Amino acid sequence: MATSAIGPGFLTQTTVFTQQLAASFGFVILVSIILDIGAQMNIWRILVVSERRAQDVANMVLPGLGYVLAFLIVLGGLAFNIGNIAGAGLGANVIFGVTPEMGALFSAVIAVAVFVVREAGKLMDRFAQIMGFLMIALTLYVLFTANPPVGEAVVKSFVPDTIDMLAIVTLVGGTVGGYITFAGGHRLLDAGVKGVQALPQVTRGSISAIGIASIMRIFLFLAAFGVVAQGLQIDPANPPASVFKLAAGDVGYKLFGIVMWSAAITSVIGAAYTSVSFIRTLNRNIEKYHKWVIIGFIVFSTLVFISIGRPVKVLILAGALNGLILPLSLGVMLIAAYKKNIVGDYKHPAWMTAFGALVVVSMGYMGAYTLFTQIPKLFQ
Repeated sequence: MATSAIGPGFLTQTTVFTQQLAASFGFVILVSIILDIGAQMNIWRILVVSERRAQDVANMVLPGLGYVLAFLIVLGGLAFNIGNIAGAGLGANVIFGVTPEMGALFSAVIAVAVFVVREAGKLMDRFAQIMGFLMIALTLYVLFTANPPVGEAVVKSFVPDTIDMLAIVTLVGGTVGGYITFAGGHRLLDAGVKGVQALPQVTRGSISAIGIASIMRIFLFLAAFGVVAQGLQIDPANPPASVFKLAAGDVGYKLFGIVMWSAAITSVIGAAYTSVSFIRTLNRNIEKYHKWVIIGFIVFSTLVFISIGRPVKVLILAGALNGLILPLSLGVMLIAAYKKNIVGDYKHPAWMTAFGALVVVSMGYMGAYTLFTQIPKLFQ
């Protein structure tokens, strides 16, 4: 889940909003972390207790709702995956000097190979863990070379100069919106982590996954803020690459290539795996040939990128739209938590329901606000 969240969109969104909001972006990160935890703890618990995937839970809450949820999440996953493939191509371009298109093809072959091997699940988990730690370590190095004013960032995280709702919706959407939170929830089910007895493990896992993604977000924010605070100009064509190069020179630029490729390839795998997991139980043939459907998802995303490309604004838009899906998916899970035919005798904690309801209402309000007032400005 954490490495699914940390993709090209994650890197781009964090850098763009740091450039716009400077130290006040720390407040956006703080609020988004709280909302992320509230959403993910609820969703993972209910999936594991019910021992069903989200689309099946939604269909039990209201017949047909699972199909709607699956459609929205697969659509959002596809939009993100085109950006993920593009990011992998860009990373390979920086590291090896190949064209982004060739880099995308090379990366797609690696992603497909993960699902072709017999022990695909274990390989996917281990690959994501190694890449995740590599990304954090390299970004930490760039953070130190950027030398940001940490004190100012800490103060503005609690007393911001401005509050940007689009930034909050985009960050939450890019961390637990759309398919991303289910990347962990569905993976737990497939790994056999089920039932009330698994709840302590689920709670630890949900919080630690948010923690890993948040650490990466904070490190990248501070690195970008160090560059912004020096008055250096970030290149709008490739904001995160610009931060790494301005902070650490040509070495930083090569490190960016490794971080971008690592972030992108793990997100390609996570997006494909989770998006297909939403339609597996809806059709017997998809369930039977799900690995090949996942491979087809990756191939299609690659072909779309090669023919269209990846503008920065589309990645920000994808995060914002995934944030709009969250109130629906989390709201359905909270209703399911009180249906005996779904969760049996399990009693969902009242404080957790209240926490989840707060996330649904706040994200619903901010999502509607940004949909009508802020998102159109991205394309002016």
